[in-house]
Amino acid sequence: MSHTAIYLASNSPRRRELLKQIHVSFEPLLFRGPGREDHDIAEHVLPGEDAVAYVRRVALAKAEGGIKRVLWRSLPQRLLLAADTTLEVDGEIIGKPDNDEHAQAILRDLSGRTHQVLTAVVVTDGTRYAQRLSTSQVRFRRITEEEIRHYVATGEAADKAGAYGIQGRAAIFIEEIRGSYTGIMGLPLFETAALLREFGYPL
Repeated sequence: MSHTAIYLASNSPRRRELLKQIHVSFEPLLFRGPGREDHDIAEHVLPGEDAVAYVRRVALAKAEGGIKRVLWRSLPQRLLLAADTTLEVDGEIIGKPDNDEHAQAILRDLSGRTHQVLTAVVVTDGTRYAQRLSTSQVRFRRITEEEIRHYVATGEAADKAGAYGIQGRAAIFIEEIRGSYTGIMGLPLFETAALLREFGYPL
């Protein structure tokens, strides 16, 4: 049974795959420019902001930015979904790497330690905004310099929070996870489905 498509305010291929997994029809709202998904959204960390406040704020800003695009383009009104993922280690917020050297430094920092992955999801009808947060713990085994260099050279670290993708080759670094596998990928399906149901989207 097909349902009205929602708007997906994200360029992430992982989020597209995950929505397809639960048979949610969507139309991507494409953003211009490489690197970070949304040029007009401030993704720098504000003074005193912790990882929870940060990821919630950025996800909400992405949803608001998506609604603005819908209005600018005079697109039909539909539900819109946005999400943001970040990592936190010892109180430090870790986003996407700026380059290969930065990616290697991030992976060195994660080696042999447990970090948190936080993904905030927002669904809106343009008037009401609802949000949920998924928090998971991921433990990396100790990884060697050679492994780090080889992994970054594959290109998989680029444009991913924490410089790795759990669904790719980095799975061999992961000793243990506690929480949501899909949340670590970038779109927690339990929370996403609950939000869509709140707005009457049939699943």
